[in-house]
Amino acid sequence: MKTILAIHTGGTISMSQNEKGEVVPNDENPIAEEQVILKGQINLITDEMFNLPSPHVTPTVMLKIKQRIMKAIDDGVDGVVITHGTDTLEETAYFLDLTLPNTIPVVVTGAMRSSNEIGSDGLYNFRNAILVAATDESYGKGVLVVMNDEIHTARFVTKTHTTNVATFRTPTFGPIGIVTQNKAKYFQELIQTEVADIDHVINGVYLIKGYAGMNGELFDAINQPTTRGLVVEGLGAGNLPPQTLPAIQRLIDRHIPIVLVSRCYNGVAQDIYDYEGGGIQLKKMGLILCQGLNGQKARIKLLVGLSAGKAGDDLREFVSNAIS
Repeated sequence: MKTILAIHTGGTISMSQNEKGEVVPNDENPIAEEQVILKGQINLITDEMFNLPSPHVTPTVMLKIKQRIMKAIDDGVDGVVITHGTDTLEETAYFLDLTLPNTIPVVVTGAMRSSNEIGSDGLYNFRNAILVAATDESYGKGVLVVMNDEIHTARFVTKTHTTNVATFRTPTFGPIGIVTQNKAKYFQELIQTEVADIDHVINGVYLIKGYAGMNGELFDAINQPTTRGLVVEGLGAGNLPPQTLPAIQRLIDRHIPIVLVSRCYNGVAQDIYDYEGGGIQLKKMGLILCQGLNGQKARIKLLVGLSAGKAGDDLREFVSNAIS
């Protein structure tokens, strides 16, 4: 019988609708005491670490979850499941993917419907996540996200719909497996992983989005003594309006690392266009083109890299390619 640690952090999966139909946190998590779903098959250990709506989750909270999982690994558990609110679930999952050793299965799950709604998906997703964490084939696949019968990598999954239970998708690549007949079945896997073991997280890493007519005002507003890094969601394949360039150069002159991704739902940022503000010029200026990550994931990767003390070419190599 495998031992699985369930870490509960809050979110819709732990909430209920009140008499007005408003979804609110409970004093006690209705999912946390669920032992019956796999009784006799799994030794489930429960840790109610937090009771936070996911917009309240910070990188410091993510680090505490990472540290709790490291203790569990030392204690010899066979796998870990984390229940989490869906708004920032992908960021916590990717933070853990970047900072945990790729040993035991670690699975993040949540719910789009609160615990007392008709058709609530929380208990079902929780059960499936436990099954995935207890599956031998889940070892060595990085942190996984299990929702709606699908298994996704933390690296590429993203929330795509505000309320639909099928909200979590992996653009371009698709899920790596499914949960069927009480088993995890895999069809793809990541090429490689890289871990940056950190014991603290820095502040001052920001994310902004490019748009038509954008000028340098936002970049200048971010240009503060406390700024440590910036991620920009560029247009198309990775381009920006030319009016932004002087302010971007001022950040570069202060040696602030700037990572460029695409604001597009599919595809990767590339240095294709050779015009003022095009990706070729931005790369020559010193921006780091990150291929395959969305803006929020690229920010997590930049934050982790900087927190690990990476700089210069080491930071560029760490951030630039989503396969590591």
